[in-house]
Amino acid sequence: TTSQLSSVPLQILFYVNGFYYIFYFLATLAMIIYKSQVFSYPDFFLAPDLALLCIMAILEALRLYLGSKGNLTEEEAPLGLSLALTVGSVILSVYFLTWQTYVLRADVVINALLLFTYGLEAVLQVLAIAAFV
Repeated sequence: TTSQLSSVPLQILFYVNGFYYIFYFLATLAMIIYKSQVFSYPDFFLAPDLALLCIMAILEALRLYLGSKGNLTEEEAPLGLSLALTVGSVILSVYFLTWQTYVLRADVVINALLLFTYGLEAVLQVLAIAAFV
């Protein structure tokens, strides 16, 4: 008999996080545009904030793809790589939570939720990798 080792909760979380990240990206982009209009947002800070948001989007797409693929095919390597990329995503989320030029209450809320999902995914990824080995 073959047993299924892939994690259903992890797969659901990857799926939900994909949609949440689209919302996160658009909300953060809108807030950066809003802040650049309402506050005196120095141009030399605006470009890096936008660049980091775009880098984060690419990282997130790759992270979710590898994580989902690794979980469904029950392979440790893509799942482990996804877990490593999660560290980069966490650092960028913390940047948008604390170090960007202006941090609004909405930034705090959407980043806190994103960091919570990253933590939950990381725990489930480690458990899934342990099951595959």
